[in-house]
Amino acid sequence: MYQGRGFILVVFVVLSGAIFYRIRLARTGKVPYLRKLAGVSAIEEAVGRATELGRPIVFSPGIAGLGGEYGAQTFAALEILGYVARTAAKYDTRIIVGIRIPEVLPIAEEIVRSAFAAEGKLDRYNPDDVRFLSQAQFAYAAGVMGIMERERPGATFLIGGFWAESLMFAEVGNSIGALQIAGTANLHQIQFFVAACDYTLLGEEMFAVGAYFSGDPVKKAIIAGQDFGKIIAIFLIVAGTLFATFGLESIVNRVINW
Repeated sequence: MYQGRGFILVVFVVLSGAIFYRIRLARTGKVPYLRKLAGVSAIEEAVGRATELGRPIVFSPGIAGLGGEYGAQTFAALEILGYVARTAAKYDTRIIVGIRIPEVLPIAEEIVRSAFAAEGKLDRYNPDDVRFLSQAQFAYAAGVMGIMERERPGATFLIGGFWAESLMFAEVGNSIGALQIAGTANLHQIQFFVAACDYTLLGEEMFAVGAYFSGDPVKKAIIAGQDFGKIIAIFLIVAGTLFATFGLESIVNRVINW
């Protein structure tokens, strides 16, 4: 009944220790380095392309709220929105944000307004471009697709928690020739973004990018601590494979079932 709990406890303690150690280092000024992903480098390219074409940017932070198991995706999307909005403000490019969840609306409004203010272009901020569309999933989807069709954006950002509407958004953006950057941690939707978008943040890459743009050393430390956990997982997989190859499965079973 209790087999395997010792092994799980050890892994949990080691991973938690690595994360807390990284956080402690970050708070003393030793902030871990996070490598830039291709999608990050493409953001300025996407905004620049929209600027050259004289077209706006459309940003959707997904359909998840701020709480529950999917809330982290919305927070990561909003952090990325801050960087996209500031880049848009720098280039005098219009940015349209479609919102599904009411409590996300004031946060998105403040993020975009602050981005334009930070660039000294508050007069260019239009509060009507951060729009609440609908709480109904497919009514929201229809609203975002309608904006895409009418405004013909030069770039679209589909980052956050997405479900059945993901391919609908991506196909419309692709049909109008927009440069598309997408990202979600919903694994059952990633393949649609990969097929129809130019750049895709795969799973937890979205959280890493959110931490990168937030500038928060603690968030960066958590990402670094989790990477240490991945190294441990890779080591265990390789070790288990070698033991199994040489007929030492009994050792693996004893460790796992400890």
